[in-house]
Amino acid sequence: MTAVTETPFVPRRDRGPWLNFLFRLFREKPLGAAGGVLFVLFLLCGLFADVLAPYGYNQISPINRLKAPSLQFPFGTDNLGRDMLSRVLYGAQLSVIIGFCAAGLATVVSVVLGILTGYLGGKVDMVVQRFVDAWMSFPDLIILIVVVSVLGPGMWQVIVVLGLLYGIAGSRIIRGAVVSVRENMYVHAAQSIGASTGRILVRHLLPNVMPPIIVLFTTRVGAVILAESALSFLGLGVPPPAPTWGGMLSGSGRSYMYLAPWLALAPGICLTAVVYSINMFGDALRDLLDPRMRGSR
Repeated sequence: MTAVTETPFVPRRDRGPWLNFLFRLFREKPLGAAGGVLFVLFLLCGLFADVLAPYGYNQISPINRLKAPSLQFPFGTDNLGRDMLSRVLYGAQLSVIIGFCAAGLATVVSVVLGILTGYLGGKVDMVVQRFVDAWMSFPDLIILIVVVSVLGPGMWQVIVVLGLLYGIAGSRIIRGAVVSVRENMYVHAAQSIGASTGRILVRHLLPNVMPPIIVLFTTRVGAVILAESALSFLGLGVPPPAPTWGGMLSGSGRSYMYLAPWLALAPGICLTAVVYSINMFGDALRDLLDPRMRGSR
């Protein structure tokens, strides 16, 4: 009688945390996943605009002015004969740089102000939050117009202004998350054993408020791109001939809107698509990362 040999049990290899998160994102939030994929495509187009653009963004060809979309010019040409596809790609490059830099600066400002005021409390919290209240009482566009008019138009001026504008206002969100986290037992335990304030902020508070920080960053990217386009539309953004989506809408797009509607449709559709995609992606991240939301279960 032959003995039956049992095969050893081999446990299934678990996916890593990033693969698990991506699997949940595509399974539970398909609209947010589609928005993330679309935003990554715009990001790659902006980063590799020098390679993807068939022409220079300021390459003028008067013989090809106001040509309708065709195989040679998929997005048509403007009133000076410049290829609109190339200008939209280079405009995505500027929007990506401004969006990520300004959103990163805004997130850093929000985290610093929110964590310090939320943890320290007392007079520091009262003074800083009253300043935030006064700052938020002014319309965003009015502050942008005044500051950029004083500093002058330019890419880095726009980045600094937008970063400070959204960073100060966003500190209220981070402060609210820190106020709820600082009452947990592990924070009191760290205080009781004599941990320094810096260690508590970095090792205990910051990791536990990362979900709202990530969501705040993603939503700020779309808001910054939209605000930069509004400034460029008013002539206070990146000065020409550098192409920006808002600048293309306010320049030839507005002047030749009825004669050549593709001049306004090309940058307008791209602007709408990238802002909508990053907002959908940010909403999906909020639902998956926030343990209080139903989608995080």
